[in-house]
Amino acid sequence: MSDTLVGQERPGVSRPLLSGSTLTRVSGLGLGVTMLWFSLLVLIPLAAIIVTAVEGGWANFWLAITNEQTAHAIRLTVTAALVVTLINVVIGTAIAWVLVRDRFFGKGVLEIIIDIPFALPTIVAGLVLLSLYGKDSPLGIHIANTQWSVFLAFLFVTLPFVVRAVQPVLEELDIEVEEAAASLGASRFTTFRRVILPALAPAIAAGAALSFARAVGEYGSLVLLSGNLPFTSEVASVRILGAIENDNPGAAASIATLLLVVSLLVIVTLDIIQRRVARRG
Repeated sequence: MSDTLVGQERPGVSRPLLSGSTLTRVSGLGLGVTMLWFSLLVLIPLAAIIVTAVEGGWANFWLAITNEQTAHAIRLTVTAALVVTLINVVIGTAIAWVLVRDRFFGKGVLEIIIDIPFALPTIVAGLVLLSLYGKDSPLGIHIANTQWSVFLAFLFVTLPFVVRAVQPVLEELDIEVEEAAASLGASRFTTFRRVILPALAPAIAAGAALSFARAVGEYGSLVLLSGNLPFTSEVASVRILGAIENDNPGAAASIATLLLVVSLLVIVTLDIIQRRVARRG
């Protein structure tokens, strides 16, 4: 009887599609739907942008991204995004630590305030920042229409990313492991470097990648605050919009493609760094 059951499927159980694969027919169908949806929303549009960027030839692509005004906007955008990401890694991790490890009055209010950049429309964020740091600033700080307005807007819209990426991981860390390290003579810095940081590294890298990507593509909060002044406060997203308005989709696609490449390089670099930190820990 056992011989007759060889090669037969049990009722209600799907066999793997390939030997050595855990995919069943149902999960394979789910994977196919997922890839189709992902292709329609991400892969095909990205491919279309790249094709548009290079269809005029590499000479036109290079000319579009090395235009003096465009090059300045790209440098400002990438530089501000990198600086803001580094700040968010430090400050965001510190805020997450305070929210998880400390108890204080008003903690619930702070939790809500941190999420405001997520919920607030970016044009409203620009208006809020302009009212605080514009010409008639009640704080006496006037940075509107300067390159510092770009840094400020980026800091505002990217604040929650590292905090919300690190916070749940930090909540799951076992404090007893830190206590054990301390009982073995490890200093607080050594405990953080060898125990806590390796565990937090993937979350920090994920939050940093999201922070950088959001900053590079930011537009709404800058419209009012930065003034979009060429060679001063104009960013790459504004240059893309300007190219579209001037009926030059090739230039817009070229700038977008360059930003895509830069973002991918940053994401890969962050992934390599977090893997090395985790391995050393």
